[in-house]
Amino acid sequence: MRRLLALTTLMAGLPFAASAFAEAPFSFASAPGELPKNVIPTAYVIDITTDLNRLSLRGKETISLDVASPSRSVTLNQAGLKLSSARLDNGMVAAIRQDDDAQTATLTFAQPVPAGHHTLAIDYTGPIIETPNGIYIDDYKSPDGKPRRMLVTQFEVADARRMFPGWDEPAFKATFQLNVTLPSKDVAVSNMPVTATTAAGPDAKRVSFQTTPRMSTYLLALVAGDMSAVHGNGDGTPIGVYAPTGLQEQGRYALGAAEKILPYYNTYFGTKYPLPKMDMIAIPGNYQAGAMENWGALTYIDNVLLFDPHNSTPHTRELIYEVVAHEMAHQWSGDLVTMGWWDNIWLNEGFASWMEIKATDKMNPDWDIWPRQHDAREHTMAMDALPTTHPIQQVIHNVSEANSAFDSISYGKGELVIRMLEGWLGEDTFRDGMRIYMKSHAYNNTTSQDLWDALARSSGQDVGRVARSFVEQPGIPQINVALTCQSGKGVYTLTQSRFAIHDPHPRALRWNVPVIAGGPGLETRKLVLGAQPATMTVPSCEAPLKFDLGESGYYRVHYDTRALAPLMKSFATFTPVDRANLLGDQYALFEAGEATLSVYLDLTSALPGENERDIAVLEDVIERLDTINDAERHQATRPAFQDFARRVLNPTMNRLGWDPKPGESVLDDMLRPSVIAELGELEDPSIIAEAQRRFKSWQTDPASLRANLVAPVTGVAARHADDATYDFLATKVRNAQSTEMKLRLFNALAHVTDPALIERNVELTYSGAIPDGRIAMTLSTIAAESGNPDLVWQLVKKHESEIRAHLAPWSQDGLLAGVARATSNPEIAEQLKNDPASQKTTGARIATARALDAIGARTAVAERIQTQTRQWLASHRD
Repeated sequence: MRRLLALTTLMAGLPFAASAFAEAPFSFASAPGELPKNVIPTAYVIDITTDLNRLSLRGKETISLDVASPSRSVTLNQAGLKLSSARLDNGMVAAIRQDDDAQTATLTFAQPVPAGHHTLAIDYTGPIIETPNGIYIDDYKSPDGKPRRMLVTQFEVADARRMFPGWDEPAFKATFQLNVTLPSKDVAVSNMPVTATTAAGPDAKRVSFQTTPRMSTYLLALVAGDMSAVHGNGDGTPIGVYAPTGLQEQGRYALGAAEKILPYYNTYFGTKYPLPKMDMIAIPGNYQAGAMENWGALTYIDNVLLFDPHNSTPHTRELIYEVVAHEMAHQWSGDLVTMGWWDNIWLNEGFASWMEIKATDKMNPDWDIWPRQHDAREHTMAMDALPTTHPIQQVIHNVSEANSAFDSISYGKGELVIRMLEGWLGEDTFRDGMRIYMKSHAYNNTTSQDLWDALARSSGQDVGRVARSFVEQPGIPQINVALTCQSGKGVYTLTQSRFAIHDPHPRALRWNVPVIAGGPGLETRKLVLGAQPATMTVPSCEAPLKFDLGESGYYRVHYDTRALAPLMKSFATFTPVDRANLLGDQYALFEAGEATLSVYLDLTSALPGENERDIAVLEDVIERLDTINDAERHQATRPAFQDFARRVLNPTMNRLGWDPKPGESVLDDMLRPSVIAELGELEDPSIIAEAQRRFKSWQTDPASLRANLVAPVTGVAARHADDATYDFLATKVRNAQSTEMKLRLFNALAHVTDPALIERNVELTYSGAIPDGRIAMTLSTIAAESGNPDLVWQLVKKHESEIRAHLAPWSQDGLLAGVARATSNPEIAEQLKNDPASQKTTGARIATARALDAIGARTAVAERIQTQTRQWLASHRD
């Protein structure tokens, strides 16, 4: 991280907090999982024949096995398949028993299978499904409007078992040689290059791919359809970007990013990308994940891989770069070296989230990407402060529970903690540790302890004892700062506690917290705060000493009144990232009941008008103003608050204007839509009038509105929509072939407030207008943006069976929780809690508990917002 100073020399002799548990380095024998470990696959040869009309497949596979001890039975995974025969070493026929609830098949032999090497041959059949998981079909329209069908796989967490029987857990690494028979006109892409293509009938062909390196089942991939590609090269590795034919040129921006990122990663990791090619594939619309790191065949929902110069925005450009960097980082952290079980998914996702920002910043320094991670930090900490948070590294019992671990803690907190560790150890030392980690564990599995050991080797520090205080226990440290004046000098006393929201009895925890402090005209101070208080002394009692300088640590700071006063006075003189950090901490302390809202509003009032140009600061303010405005709904003080909020944002709007100026920065271009959208929410009459004028022009001339303004302009129009406006936007959503445009317009349409139009919106989501993989997300958006979440809940319950028919398992678990979490109605919360679907799986129970937590916290905070906003407005009348 650019701003975090190294703290390596400060660690010796400090007391350390005890970790939650002492994890050992990876051991296959002791790795968690659901399958027995007496039989180990080493190589798969898979041959499938697809029927895309009947949506079925026939498969034959040969699996090379190592049997550790004699056994009469072999248990492996399958989901939805029908195993018709199984033979060991071409002789021993197995009796087959399938347990579809457990997603297993047990093969029992008449005689014990002796220890040693064996070959297992299985014949089977199965469905090709329509929901975006396992092996499925994706129906879409080509750029010329013709219907097309694509074959897609999405195997993480545990859906490889839907294409072939196998040991579908990450610790069971093996090689894969894939053969597939499919329509002769289709282009097929998998992890490895094609070795042969032969005719398999009048309209079919058989495609064979090279054998993969040793890897986990969830990384196998197959995509086939009417695709074309653009090609390039990164550090000697061929790179291709595949897209539906006619859209391939939109892949050139992602291709250029990959060509720059791959050499950087080769150098950074000290291990060159090991596959003979790297393909990135755009999946049109029906894709559950944002992207997936299948080794050598990375898949992306098309709107995060394809850049349309006519319709894509600067935010899209940045998002594509980040997601490409994220998935490419996984080619090392996740693919080459893989967590042993899903309890360490953060090793994949937290690291890739950090690396995507590091790489994006290196290649695009003008994007100022690190300070803008403030937004991700605030969202992560908001989740980590609630009672239903969990450690980054957590116990995972089953697949349903594993799906729930793909959250802000694994991604966001993982990223922030890695960023903090890099700053503590130093960039070069941290990089050297990652090189040791990759070389020591290539083609194998790891636990977090393996990473700590590698970093300890490079740094000479006991990294594990420091890192475990953040990774193995939940929650956020709170640094409490008290200022006293002694002989004209400021003496700051630091203690720590746990920061929590809506948690009356948070478990007391202690961390080893790297703390950096400084300020205008002050030298930078640093220490590691453990269980005992620490002090810092500065030359003046009025010196503005700020902690978490550069927003470099994962903790909140609570200043007493005397320590906060000089910061308030000097607020405008701090760097933008520190202004954003102060704002974020003060609002969070209000949410926790440890500060008043007046502190945040006073800081916001102190912003220097048109001279406040930093996007991280302004987007923090926009988000908080929006939250307060929403809590003020139906309150008599809402017009007065909206007037204040408009006065805060109007100087920025006046500076930016509706249209870009010559030489304008890309950051101003990205900020403009946020300011317009929020002023629209705040009922600014001039913004509403101009948005409606531009909307009318756009209706007849789409080229009249820049792509960057489509979202805020249509959002304002939707909020004030009549039937004709709704019909126009809904038709645009249905007809949009670009996923980027479809989702942009639907997100705008989600702002309609008329109950009849909200009902039409809910129906629109599952009518086929929205890709299946985005249905649950769009319903949550309607609940959050319409201002009527209770109605959306009722409508979703009314049409629940129709909606669920489109959803993959990931979305099934979180459907009701995602809609209900927008409510403040205790009756809806109770209905969610008692709904049978909310308790059906471990993942659903986790999603429900988190939603109930969020509802309770937001309701309590909203009541305080209403009371304290009224008081603040009364004390600030002109």
